Amino acid sequence: MSTIQFRTDETTKAQSNAIFQTLGITMSDAINMFLRQSILHGGLPFELKIPKYNEVTLAALADMEQSKGKGIQGKSVSAALADLKAGDDE
Repeated sequence: MSTIQFRTDETTKAQSNAIFQTLGITMSDAINMFLRQSILHGGLPFELKIPKYNEVTLAALADMEQSKGKGIQGKSVSAALADLKAGDDE
């Protein structure tokens, strides 16, 4: 057996530990799974990418969620944009 030490913030540790406990595994089990999967994949066992939603998009999605049922009326993009502009005046 070998020992690995690493640092993480308290919030990350607590949140991930809660997930692992729910799954019935320890932090050490989870880290070992990650290491073994890295070996099997010949790299990281997941894709690294920048999230496609920025703060503006997320705010727009939240706004749409709040206005469920109201919708944007119009049969074309230009009509929908006109409805959006008209909503700004209200």
